[in-house]
Amino acid sequence: MALDTSFLLIGELAAKANTTKDTVRHYEQLGLLKSRKRQAGSRLYTEFHPECIERIELIKSAQAIGFTLIEIKNSLNDYYDGHLDIDSQLALTQQKLEQVKKQQANISIMIELLSERLDILGQMKADSDYQLDVEVCKKKIPLK
Repeated sequence: MALDTSFLLIGELAAKANTTKDTVRHYEQLGLLKSRKRQAGSRLYTEFHPECIERIELIKSAQAIGFTLIEIKNSLNDYYDGHLDIDSQLALTQQKLEQVKKQQANISIMIELLSERLDILGQMKADSDYQLDVEVCKKKIPLK
C-alpha cells in the first residue's frame, strides 16, 4: 500500500501556516483542526490534511477581527460543510460588530476616567494642600 504523502506532519503544517506546533496542537484539541494518526514502527505520528493550512488562516483572520476560538469553533465546521449560509454569516458578523462597538465605548470611558485621574494626581503632586474629592475616585464604567 502506497503512503499518502499529501498529509502534513505537525511541524510542516505549522511552518506552512506560519504558526507554531503548540498552536496547531491547541487548535486540534479544541476541535478546530482534524488529524489522523499513522503508525510507523514504534512511533505514532499525527498527520493533517493540507486543507488545515487554509483553516488556520481563517482562524487567525477571525481572531484578528475579534472572534474567540469558541465562537470560531461554533461556525467553522458548519462553514466547511456548507451549512453556514450568507444570512448566518451576516448575523454573526453584525453581532460581533455590536459587541466590539460596546467594548470601544467602554474603552473610551476608561480613557476619560484615567485622564481625569492623571489630572487629579498631577494637581495633588503640585499642591500638597489639594483635597481629593472621593466621589471622583468612585466613578465607574456604566454597564451597557
